[in-house]
Amino acid sequence: MLRPSGLARGDDGTHLELPLVGEQVLLGVVAVGIGMVAGVALFVPFVAISYRRRGRLSLPRALLWFAALVYFWAIWTYTLLPLPEPDSIRCVGMITDPMEIVRDVRRAIAAPGSTLTHPAVLQLFFNVLLFVPLGFFLRVLGGRGILVALLAGFGLSLFVKTTQLTGVWGLYPCAYRFFDVGDLLTNTTGSLLGAVFGLVVPRAHRGLATAPDAAQPRPVTRGRRAVAMLCDGIGFFLVAGIGSVAVQLYLQYVRHDREAVLAGIWAEIVGTGGAAFVWLVAILASGQSIGDLAVQLRYAGGPVPVPVARLLRWAGGVGGLSALGLLGGVFDSLSGALLFGACVMLFFTRAGRGLPGVLSGQHLTDARSRR
Repeated sequence: MLRPSGLARGDDGTHLELPLVGEQVLLGVVAVGIGMVAGVALFVPFVAISYRRRGRLSLPRALLWFAALVYFWAIWTYTLLPLPEPDSIRCVGMITDPMEIVRDVRRAIAAPGSTLTHPAVLQLFFNVLLFVPLGFFLRVLGGRGILVALLAGFGLSLFVKTTQLTGVWGLYPCAYRFFDVGDLLTNTTGSLLGAVFGLVVPRAHRGLATAPDAAQPRPVTRGRRAVAMLCDGIGFFLVAGIGSVAVQLYLQYVRHDREAVLAGIWAEIVGTGGAAFVWLVAILASGQSIGDLAVQLRYAGGPVPVPVARLLRWAGGVGGLSALGLLGGVFDSLSGALLFGACVMLFFTRAGRGLPGVLSGQHLTDARSRR
């Protein structure tokens, strides 16, 4: 399974595919990079689900989920990449005898030198190790047991090996990596071991079940408010980016206006303006920004009527301040300065209510508390 580099045959007849250290590091960086991009895209819904199921955002659990996300991509990068040039591949066959792996290990034991560093033994070890996180994550994050780990490990291994066998589902004319039945056994064993290792985590911290106190109000802290601001920033960036890309695609492939594509003015107006409008609708309708909704915060009280207070909160948040920058010129610089100032005010206002709270005169409360 762990075969990202070229094919080789050992002196003792074993089928070996020897990975290069540089490739291993590069593929690891690729997996982390893709995982980070996916993590940013999924951050807001992850925070929202955490606050509704667990009542809070736990840093250790968030790191575990991020590790699982990186692991998911690592499976594919380490088993499929780098994709070779079609003219440079060497077609390989199948190893259908499950006892071949036993014979490889026996030959490694009989070979001169250290058995533990023999390529056949190392490949066996890494094939098991590669699937240990799968069983662990299924146990700790999914709350699943050994049977599910066995089935998931076997199923994922079979899917990956079938992808390799079919030349990445027809992308290549033939398989350029071995389909080895022994890999199915070692990968499934790794998933099983991971599920066993997951037992060290207390049962109360496993699974996706809703925590008993998830609906209970919790203190409003600057850290919680910072997470809300981060959700607003990431969410706004993603919505604006999607809108901008959609406009650019329309201009390029429908209007065929290359000049407008290069200028990017319409993409900025529609992207940023559309995101600002989404935030305006959310605040006017619910009294909460996207970030507030994610972390279960709510602004309350204040000397001005509720509709005016909500409009002022929008004006002092990422939606209003970003929309200000669309006016161009000095307003663009002013928008950036105010956005920076709004972040700084997190540390100098009560409970981190920030610029929206100062403009509206409202204070922050837990949205789960009674009005």
